[in-house]
Amino acid sequence: MTMPGDPSQAMKKPTGESGAQAAALDGMHAGSQHETRNPADARQPGTHLASQRRSFALPSLRGWLAAGQWLVTLALCAFLIVPVVMSIVAGLTVNYFRGVASGLTLRWLVEVWTQYHGSVFLSLEVAAATLVITLVTGVPAGYALARSQTRAARVIEELLVLPIALPGLASALALLSVYGGFRAFRMSAAFIVVGHVVFTLPFMVRAVAAVCASAGLRTLEEGAASLGARFTQRFVTIVLPNIRPGIVAGALAVLTLSIGEFNLTWMLHTPDTKTLPVGLADTYASMRIEIGSAYTILFFIMTMPLLVAMQWLGVDATGTRRAPRKPHRAKRAVSTAASGSATASAATATASAAIAPVSRHAVNSTTDTPQKP
Repeated sequence: MTMPGDPSQAMKKPTGESGAQAAALDGMHAGSQHETRNPADARQPGTHLASQRRSFALPSLRGWLAAGQWLVTLALCAFLIVPVVMSIVAGLTVNYFRGVASGLTLRWLVEVWTQYHGSVFLSLEVAAATLVITLVTGVPAGYALARSQTRAARVIEELLVLPIALPGLASALALLSVYGGFRAFRMSAAFIVVGHVVFTLPFMVRAVAAVCASAGLRTLEEGAASLGARFTQRFVTIVLPNIRPGIVAGALAVLTLSIGEFNLTWMLHTPDTKTLPVGLADTYASMRIEIGSAYTILFFIMTMPLLVAMQWLGVDATGTRRAPRKPHRAKRAVSTAASGSATASAATATASAAIAPVSRHAVNSTTDTPQKP
């Protein structure tokens, strides 16, 4: 029972009124926020529906073309990569016919290395010897063919391509018919090196000749020659640094082709000179498919680091390593321009360094000449 003058009743009544006022204020505030958030929608009721329609619009023709290009690229990559992945998986499984469910093992890799490690080292030796010979002969040949404008140079260039146009078996038969009578040479690994040089030399010559044919290199040489630089100075200090991209590209082609060449090597090899591709064919023909797949893994381990290393060295058109990609187009354009100017400055400095001794000699000789009174 409460008394009329109870202060608690007096306090409850204002509290209720203040709560109602607060709720009303919150509602007005929410309404004002809604009106402030979408003033355009309040004025135009169909604007929101139009924006939804635009958001669900079909892609343009350029978008469909880009999507088609991505699909074709991914399908082509899958077509090329999936067989390699399946072969690697087969070389790591206990039983190929049961698949991964049979378990993973390194047994087949160990067995392949035990039986064919000699072929691995022989392939590396043959590839290294082939690379040295093609560098010594192919770089000067490519430079000479690029500088010569005679018909004889074009004939020689076409003759160099013949080993590529002919099947490897035909080239091997030609070598056997000419050099097969020299028994010691026929039974050695040098016979395989000769065949690989005949097959890979055109790749080195073409790669070097393509870089030597540039007009910028010819201009640098002419400038150095006009200031008195000898041919050896021009070739060592100007030509070789500027044709490095072609040399690197040719070396990459020579190494990969020499390690993986089978047709020509199969005809030229002996039981004591069996290289990697010949051993791979033997494993697939006479042993379990797991061993052949493990041999493929070994082949993959040998070639992939080589490719990555050669690409890391760079075959950039400026002769330097590729700079890391920039996220912004403007920054990328600025860096490209700076790289080009730096390359031009470096080439000019190289030419000046090559010509400096000749220029100093000319100045000294002029100074030492006695003048008439």
